[in-house]
Order: sequence, then structure tokens, then C-alpha cells
Amino acid sequence: MNIFSILGAAEGAVAQGLLWGIMTLGVYLTFRILNIADMTCDGSFALGGSTCAILVTKGMNPLLAVFIAAFTGLLAGFATGIMHTKLKIHEILAGILSMIALYSINIRIMGKSNTPLLGVQTIMKKMEDSFGISPNVASFIVGVIFGAALIAFLYWFCGTELGSCLRATGNNEKMVRAMGVDTDKMKLLGLMLSNALIALSGALVAQQQGYGDVGMGTGAIVIGLASIILGESIFAYFNKRFAFYITLLSILLGSVVYRLIIAVVLQLGLKSSDLKLLTAIIVVIALAIPVAKSKVIKTKIATISKEEK
Repeated sequence: MNIFSILGAAEGAVAQGLLWGIMTLGVYLTFRILNIADMTCDGSFALGGSTCAILVTKGMNPLLAVFIAAFTGLLAGFATGIMHTKLKIHEILAGILSMIALYSINIRIMGKSNTPLLGVQTIMKKMEDSFGISPNVASFIVGVIFGAALIAFLYWFCGTELGSCLRATGNNEKMVRAMGVDTDKMKLLGLMLSNALIALSGALVAQQQGYGDVGMGTGAIVIGLASIILGESIFAYFNKRFAFYITLLSILLGSVVYRLIIAVVLQLGLKSSDLKLLTAIIVVIALAIPVAKSKVIKTKIATISKEEK
């Protein structure tokens, strides 16, 4: 293990982090804006990857396959939303039910548990052939383009009347309902949009890694939460002082930071089987940072008060 191997791993981690960051933006919509822990994420991420993989192997344009995959994620979010808003099933249970159902649906879509993309033209492969660049650089460019476009879209959307109602629903549902807004429709919209972004991310990751797999979304919700918390903790100064798009950008960069941490730790000798444990530790530490900061501030205030007395 040397500095060059770490740098090589970091290059791939940044590219992968940008593609997974799109999934993190989707998780952010439900987790932070709507205050819903949507477990559909694990299934819809694999749904996007599975759908994209099978469409590309059938000869479809890889870019078109990505958008069709995003549409299937939208349908998955719709199913979860209907269960939660119309059938009054608890949001977490509704997400779990959708996630379980999607496992079987993904196998149905591919006809097997794994679909390789060997010898198939993907977005990244086309860029490599056209510009003579490495796979990591191609993935990085694709991640930057899609990430920037989606941040711009979300920033615009959240500034519209509909987007403002969506944000207000998560902030104070009772007040918004009193103003005549159908909060069930807002939740349904948020879940659909969130899972569309998650499935789109799954489609891009499938093209980047060269296969679609029914298990590729396992733990996606935890990875998304870890990335959100890292992004908010690291870029907290900018989030509080600048526009909403900076918050969205910090969420995307949080995914990159998460992937960099994983890449460096793996290069230092950690077994891949320990990644789940590492992810849990990262989330706990990131969650503990704001608590520790508040305690330090309270201690300082108490100390100053005593000195003044």
C-alpha cells in the first residue's frame, strides 16, 4: 500500500460518489424535507439498475434507458405513497413492504439475479470511445453533468408554489393543511420524485459498474443518510449562510466524502465485509457531532454566567 494506490482509489471514489450522490439527493427529499424515513430506497435503487441493465442489453439507447429507469422509480414511490396516504399504513412499514415487493419485481424484470453489461454500449463506454478518456474520468463527467442538472432542477422546483407547499408539509403539516393544501398529495409527490432520483442513480451506477443486480441497493438508505449527515456536518457553515442550492450541493459532496472515506479505509487494510460496520460508525459519529457542539456551547455559557456572578 502506497500513496499512488490511495490516489488511484480516491479517483474512482470521487466518480462513484457523484453517481451515488444523486441517490442521496432523493433520500434528502424524504428524510429532511418531508421528515419521512422512506425504506423504499433500497428496492427502487436496484429497480433502476435492473431496468436500465435489461433495456441496454436489449439494444436501447443508454441515456433513454436511464430516464425510463427513473420513471419506474417514480412508480415505486407512487406505490409507497398510496399505501401511506390512502391505506393509512405507517410510512416506514409502507416503505418496507415496497422494498420487499421490489426484490421479486427486479428478478422478474431481469429474469435472473444479475445482468452483466459486458460488450454493451453504456453512457460511460461511449464517452471513453469518443474522447479517449479513462472509465473513472468518464464516470466523473457523467456524475457532474447529472448532479449539476438535478441540483438546478430541485432548486428551481423547491422555489415554485408546489415545491414550497412540499417543503412546508414537512415543516408543519397541520398548518399547511389548515391553509387548504392537500398534504397527502404533497407526500405522494415527494415520495415519487425521491424514488425517481434514486432509481436514476441506480441506473447510472449499474452502467458505471458494468452490471445490474437485485442486491445492489442493499443498505442504500443507510449510505444515503450517512452522506446527508456528513455533508451537513462538514459544510454546516455554508448551509446556514448561503442559498438552498448550496445545501443541495453539500449533500452531493457528502456522498463523495463518504466514498473517499470508504476508499481510504479499504486501502489501509479493512475487509470489505466490515463496510456495514464502518458505515454505522460514520453515521453515529456524524450524528454525535452536533450534540457534542451544543454541549460545549452550553458549558461555555454556564461558565461565563458563573464568572459574571
